[in-house]
Amino acid sequence: MWIVVIYFWAINALTLLAFGWDKLRARRRKRRIPERRLLWLAALGGSPGAVLGRWIFKHKTRKRRFSIWLYGIAGVQATLFYLILSQELGLQF
Repeated sequence: MWIVVIYFWAINALTLLAFGWDKLRARRRKRRIPERRLLWLAALGGSPGAVLGRWIFKHKTRKRRFSIWLYGIAGVQATLFYLILSQELGLQF
């Protein structure tokens, strides 16, 4: 169980840092992190970090397609988390 918790914290910290790094690179007009890689970090469990990174850094807020993918990933993960948690705790729908 602790491995899952540590993984969750690590992937979200990495995703948050990636969003911050990409925003810094964007301001300096340097080579950026591809959107696909940012979405993969979110899909690997870092969607809370990605959403937080968008909010903190005001990053990728005008990219409609990116937003749809990111919130779709976050929605699927939230649903899976709820289903797993409700099954573990024996909750009824």
